[in-house]
Amino acid sequence: MHIAIFLFDGITALDAIGPYASLTRLPQVQIQFVGKQAGLVRAGDGFLGLQADAGIGDEPAADMLLIPGGAVDSVMEDAAVQDWIRRADRTSQWTTSVCSGSLILAAAGILAGRTAATHWARKRQLEELGVRYSPERVVIDGKYVTSAGVSAGIDMGLVLCEMIAGRAVAEAVQLSMQYDPQPPFDCGDPERSATPERLQILRSQLRI
Repeated sequence: MHIAIFLFDGITALDAIGPYASLTRLPQVQIQFVGKQAGLVRAGDGFLGLQADAGIGDEPAADMLLIPGGAVDSVMEDAAVQDWIRRADRTSQWTTSVCSGSLILAAAGILAGRTAATHWARKRQLEELGVRYSPERVVIDGKYVTSAGVSAGIDMGLVLCEMIAGRAVAEAVQLSMQYDPQPPFDCGDPERSATPERLQILRSQLRI
């Protein structure tokens, strides 16, 4: 199975590396990091560099297309990238996204009328693009697999492992990663935890 993970300037690094960490453990997969052009891209924080080994012109098709999120607005407006996504989607077995990466897919028109996940703060924008928002961490709608914000991409990676290789292998992958979430604070659910005080800190103090 050939997997293409798209990289772009402004990416949220874990959106790509979270699912990669599980998918790369499967012996039957080959993973290619693809940018608009081959070369280095910078994560949205400006610190981390990620290497795209191929450009979109070198990677016309893949069995799985994976679109991370981050600062996605310029990608949503990039005609060349949008055309590449539509072409790759025509022959993919699975087209997937993490966090606000679903907005890139929606801008390409391939999620119209479907149900998808995204980061909770981007819910309205996703719906304005003709997509039904779901608050679930991982959403499967036909061949389209989308996940909620950042950390949910790890969950999506394991779901994809099960789809590719079966539950027993996916469980072994989870064990190999020692993925046993026990967060120090119970405030990851925006429905329960997006208090005005936390939202103010998020907007005024955090680098996101």
